[in-house]
Amino acid sequence: METASNDEQMVERALSGDPEAFGEIVRRWERRIFALAFGMLGREEDARDATQETFLSAFRNLRNFRGEAKVSSWLHRIAVNQCITRQRRAKVRGETALEEEAEKNAAVFALPIDASPARAAENIERSSAVRRAVSALPPDLRQVVVMKEFEELTFQEIADVLEIPLSTVKSRLYTALRQLQMRLQKFGE
Repeated sequence: METASNDEQMVERALSGDPEAFGEIVRRWERRIFALAFGMLGREEDARDATQETFLSAFRNLRNFRGEAKVSSWLHRIAVNQCITRQRRAKVRGETALEEEAEKNAAVFALPIDASPARAAENIERSSAVRRAVSALPPDLRQVVVMKEFEELTFQEIADVLEIPLSTVKSRLYTALRQLQMRLQKFGE
């Protein structure tokens, strides 16, 4: 893959003192990392903070990048760790903002121009139900769903990012999708 080799070249250039090289890595990956963080955390502000912390951590630890994994996998792993840390802190503080933020952002999903108001409301309600169901999953299941379904990573990429066996990724996704199916069936009733 051309991007992967370019990413590795950018890391080498950054380590050689090129001030623009790391900025290019950030430009290439910030949208995907933000999307991952938003999927895991559910709040735009938290996702922005986690994204920023991801790139700060990557920059601070650039010398530790050994090239054993792709830069994208390395960044995803840092982002997942940032999100897990934020979730733990939020749990300690007793915050449960995922649902309120999901409601606030329900209109983010694009609706067809010719959709009737009733259909538009139904689509927003369905999107909100899916978002609530995903955010209610345990963190280990939620992160796999977000990476597979929203980030469109392969099973192997997810295994590499989370540093878990491929079979674990598949079983977590299967379990998560079953739980989502049950939760969403309740919504439909």
